[in-house]
Amino acid sequence: MSGNETLLKHLPPEEELEEEFVRSACGPGGQNVNKTATAVRLTFRFPESRTLSEEVKERLRTLCGAEFVSFLARESRSLPENREAARLRLAALIASAKKSPRKRRPTKPTRASKERRLSEKSRRSEIKSGRGRVDF
Repeated sequence: MSGNETLLKHLPPEEELEEEFVRSACGPGGQNVNKTATAVRLTFRFPESRTLSEEVKERLRTLCGAEFVSFLARESRSLPENREAARLRLAALIASAKKSPRKRRPTKPTRASKERRLSEKSRRSEIKSGRGRVDF
């Protein structure tokens, strides 16, 4: 299984995706880009999805900061290639949201690091105390 195929298995069903074809008006294609709608805007409203768990939806909400995610793919002159690119981006985002974050293990500072901090603190204190007013 190639990398793209493994990513595409994370895609939601077609009925949960909204696809809009727009004119790209930039990039290669000459005058043709002004006439044809080959760019793809793919929108996925994940709170309404029945395939994603609540945990994944919450991670997506955190990642996106919105209630939906939208991708505009216009790298290619070809509509099918742009559709594939938008779907790959969505699949990569969903795959990253499905990975649960690692738990943080709390650590204590070592004795040596505490001693270094305190010695540096006292050294800085000596330097700063020497900056005061000088009496003759």
